Amino acid sequence: MENKNLTLGSLFDGSGGFLLGGCICGIEAKWKSEIEPFPVRVTEKRFPSVKHYGDVSKINGADIEPVDIITFGSPCQDLSIAGKRAGIQEGERSNLFFQAIRIIKEMREATNGEKPRYCVWENVPGAFSSNGGDDFKAVLEAV
Repeated sequence: MENKNLTLGSLFDGSGGFLLGGCICGIEAKWKSEIEPFPVRVTEKRFPSVKHYGDVSKINGADIEPVDIITFGSPCQDLSIAGKRAGIQEGERSNLFFQAIRIIKEMREATNGEKPRYCVWENVPGAFSSNGGDDFKAVLEAV
C-alpha cells in the first residue's frame, strides 16, 4: 500500500513505531515529539529528516506543519491494569493525553478543520475499564 499524499506527525513518539509503520505504508513522516533521550537518539538515527519538537506541553498545534495523520501513545501508567489506576483526569502522566488533544484542536483550528484528517491513539489494557469506563468516555468526548 503506497500513498505519497499522506503525511504523519507522531506525539509521544518513543522509538518511532508509528513513524516506521507510516514509512512502510508510503506515508511521509514530517515531525515527532518525545522527551526520553534514548528513544530520541534512535529516531534521529533512523529518521534524520523528521523534525523533532520535544515536550508536547511546549508545542502549539497551530505553529507546526499540518499533517494528515497524528499518532500518539500517551503515557499509560495511570490507566494500565498493572498500574495504580489514578485515571486519565487525575493521573500525573496519563493526563498528558489532553496535551495531544489540545495540539490536534489547535491544528484543526489553524487549518479550518482540514488537518489532521486522522488521529490514532494507542494505549494499554485498562484504558477501557479505568474508573469504571469513565476515563474512556472522557477520551471519546475529548475528540
